[in-house]
Amino acid sequence: MKNRRSFLKATGLVAASTAFAPSTLWSATHPQNKKLGVALVGLGYYSTDLLGPALQMTQHCELRGIVTGSPEKIPVWQEKYGIKDTNIYNYDNFDQIANNKDIDVVYVVLPPSMHAEYTIRAAKAGKHVWCEKPMAPTVAECESMIKACKDNNVKLAIGYRCQHDPNIQAYMKAAKEKTFGKVKMITSAAGYFDGRTDHWKQNKALGGGVMGDMGVYALQGARLATGEEPISVLAQTFTTRPEIYHEVEETAMFQLEFPSGARASCHTSFGINMNYLNINYEKGWIRMKPHSSYNGNNGEMSNGTIINFPIENQQATQMDDDALSLINGTDLLVPGEEGLRDIRVVEAVYKSAKNNELIKI
Repeated sequence: MKNRRSFLKATGLVAASTAFAPSTLWSATHPQNKKLGVALVGLGYYSTDLLGPALQMTQHCELRGIVTGSPEKIPVWQEKYGIKDTNIYNYDNFDQIANNKDIDVVYVVLPPSMHAEYTIRAAKAGKHVWCEKPMAPTVAECESMIKACKDNNVKLAIGYRCQHDPNIQAYMKAAKEKTFGKVKMITSAAGYFDGRTDHWKQNKALGGGVMGDMGVYALQGARLATGEEPISVLAQTFTTRPEIYHEVEETAMFQLEFPSGARASCHTSFGINMNYLNINYEKGWIRMKPHSSYNGNNGEMSNGTIINFPIENQQATQMDDDALSLINGTDLLVPGEEGLRDIRVVEAVYKSAKNNELIKI
């Protein structure tokens, strides 16, 4: 491979081979009105109740395949969505999806511990990848996912539906344009009461713990509100239900410092209902409540502006946005690098909580 690469470079063909990579050839080989075929990997709650129905609302992609380790689910999905026998896979024969021209995108909707494996396998199969959040439990895994997609000339998007929501984009714009001056203080919270006792979110080996799940919403509230990356974190984690949360944390509280001097106080929990974002600027404020809901986010600004843009379905909007980026060869709104940024902070939160000290990021 190295010798071939050297030959291509010497003969000036590297640029040509890159220019005609699968991701950039898309618009040339696919009609603009052609929908992308999506295969869902993992048929749990999020796929069953949210992504499957949302794919019936999309304009630029459609559900064509499923990957499941539960054979009993197959006839249910086939009856509901008309999925062909040839587009059904299990975890053992998943790699054969490389030969399926119906499938353009693989959407990984598995416990976080499995995200890296199936993202890398999908990339090697030549399929674009959409991966649910959290991207992966570790920075190393996130980096391996990004590398695999780059090496195989496919794109990787992370399923941060909120960043596709115009209500979230409204306060991101305020940060970029400095509508109210510099950000001074942020309070961001995301949590709900989870009554389950035997779920991957309570299992460390599967990537459980609140920080990587709901905690990412609290973290993103602060990151997106400032438009900056945090430079330090001080954190605590605890549980009020040790009989359930004995492997992972039920609740986390963490303070962030940003390069501009802005500070954020973030809270997340599987035992407390909370969903809000308060941003205080030099010359005003923005309040969002809720700021990470499936059913619509809204808020107001200190100048009287109401933030309440209509959005029919966040997941459908997210998938259509990502599909259009692939079709048109434009940058993804939320690429793998964005997921990596979050997990870098999540790792620092865990280190801070464990050592009871301020961690520089």
